[in-house]
Amino acid sequence: MGTPGLTHLRQDGTAQMVDVSNKAESTREATATATVRSTAEVLALLGAGDLPKGDALAVARIAGIMAAKKTADLIPLCHPLPIAKVTVDFELDTNTITVFATVKTRGITGVEMEALTAASVAALSVYDMIKAVDKHAVLTDIKVLAKSGGKSGDWTL
Repeated sequence: MGTPGLTHLRQDGTAQMVDVSNKAESTREATATATVRSTAEVLALLGAGDLPKGDALAVARIAGIMAAKKTADLIPLCHPLPIAKVTVDFELDTNTITVFATVKTRGITGVEMEALTAASVAALSVYDMIKAVDKHAVLTDIKVLAKSGGKSGDWTL
């Protein structure tokens, strides 16, 4: 049933968790990104591990990994998934740090939400670690970059 095009709504407009029970199992992977904008001075401290709160990148990496594993607890209609692998990496530029989160599973539904959650929470953790030295930092550009597996196959932004 449901509303055409909106799989999380039933015909009467109320929310539902999508039935994925007859989907084929496959290896699925998704990569998402988030960006934190700050000053060159703060990015230099971040890259050197010299922030007052400590090694922000190590904290953010662990936060992102933990977040991917908790996505179904945070996003109401997400299915709990057996996460096989999560990586969180960072690219520092003059005024930005870009977070890249990749999540992999073997299952019946994709891991885009887990990758987005990992990238978002890692970026939030970076913000938390730098806010003492830059109250004007901005989180931006949270998006899925690529996904693979499943019926719809591979996709890249």
